[in-house]
Amino acid sequence: MPDFTRGPHPTVDVLVERDGCLLLVKRRHDPLGWALPGGFVDPGEMVSAAAVREALEETGIRVTLKSILHVYSDPSRDHRRHTITTAFVAEGEGEPVGGDDAAEAVFFPLDQLPSPIVFDHAKIIADYCHFRLTGVRPGPYV
Repeated sequence: MPDFTRGPHPTVDVLVERDGCLLLVKRRHDPLGWALPGGFVDPGEMVSAAAVREALEETGIRVTLKSILHVYSDPSRDHRRHTITTAFVAEGEGEPVGGDDAAEAVFFPLDQLPSPIVFDHAKIIADYCHFRLTGVRPGPYV
């Protein structure tokens, strides 16, 4: 159960696609598994700046943000604490290299994603795939 004594805490996640492949990072810390690049927004930082910074720190890739996919706020999305994430769609240049708290950074074909995918990132990825096919962003979740 997330810690509700403080927060919620703002985070960002970045969906970087290249040639039908999605960039994921293998986490060094709990929860272990694969995730979208991203992390916590620093005090005084805009979420867009945090997304660019986190993508670079975790993958070595400089991204250009294209749009916001959605905001995800389910209190159970992270078992450590209540977080709210802004998920960005981005383009990126360069070859990925794991850095910061990411052990690896790899582009995976969208139909061959690794397991486990942690947090609610499988949901975010599913929403992204639906958006790619239809142009329709997720509506509010209640």
